[in-house]
Amino acid sequence: MVDLSVDIAGLALKNPIMPASGTFSEELADVIDLDLLGAHVTKTITRGKRGGNPTPRVCEISGSMLNSIGIPSKGVAHFIEHVVPFYRRYRAPLIVSISGNTADEFAALCADITVDGVDAIEINISCPNIEEDGKAFAIRPSSTFDVVRRLRKATHLPLWAKLTPNTGETPDVARAAQDGGADALVVANTILSMAIDIRTRRPRLGNLMGGLSGPSLKPIALRMAYQCARATSIPVIGCGGISTMEDVVEYLIAGANAVQVGTASFINPTAMVTIIEDLRSYLQAEGLSSVRDLIGSVIDDEQDDRVIFMQAAP
Repeated sequence: MVDLSVDIAGLALKNPIMPASGTFSEELADVIDLDLLGAHVTKTITRGKRGGNPTPRVCEISGSMLNSIGIPSKGVAHFIEHVVPFYRRYRAPLIVSISGNTADEFAALCADITVDGVDAIEINISCPNIEEDGKAFAIRPSSTFDVVRRLRKATHLPLWAKLTPNTGETPDVARAAQDGGADALVVANTILSMAIDIRTRRPRLGNLMGGLSGPSLKPIALRMAYQCARATSIPVIGCGGISTMEDVVEYLIAGANAVQVGTASFINPTAMVTIIEDLRSYLQAEGLSSVRDLIGSVIDDEQDDRVIFMQAAP
């Protein structure tokens, strides 16, 4: 019998597969058994009601996707009244993704969402901080530490800090999140990108730029997951370009404790279930009794010198 269970800072998951925020909703219960998943991660919510970005909000590009949804939200009160009760019927832990424009707004929402039925909070510190000229909280170690420390004081629930690939200081940002009180890292959000229609000469997204997700993001996010796993002592959840069992295994070997599947579920709503089944078969074929045997098993001779050089390179 193969053991797929993992532990994320004291939170037990039956397997390491969960959805990425923004790619999962209650309607998926009509397609798959939601209790097959390791955890449930909701779409990001804000404290008050919020509209989305102008259309078009999504476009396909080279087998991947650009999106500029804009975090539309019905607000935390609606979420607690209507969404949290829906997930209480399932055994899989509920992870709620939250976003705020300022540290104060973030902290207030963090306290608001600390209710029965919520097992952990994913803090989307990849979102713009209007107190820092719109730069994402997770762009710099100092702003990362400050906001995570504020949120740590606002809740007793585990905090998962979702990092951004739009920074050149990944290991330092990861350590700052840990020092601020994060219990785990989600690595990573989408990377800021752009596409132009050569016939109309207009950007293909109504908001001009958006986040790149899908296979094109995987090598970047995989590198980040590896760096974060080496730089910190808290669990890393890999996220970016995962569509197959092989992708999952790469992240686990690189040091991730679990993964989030996003864009792949838009193409195939049963993708996560297939990945879980394929992962079990892979472990059996490899003669491994536990998925935990894969975590951090990358063979990288002379890794210290090489990683230091890469971090110092211009």
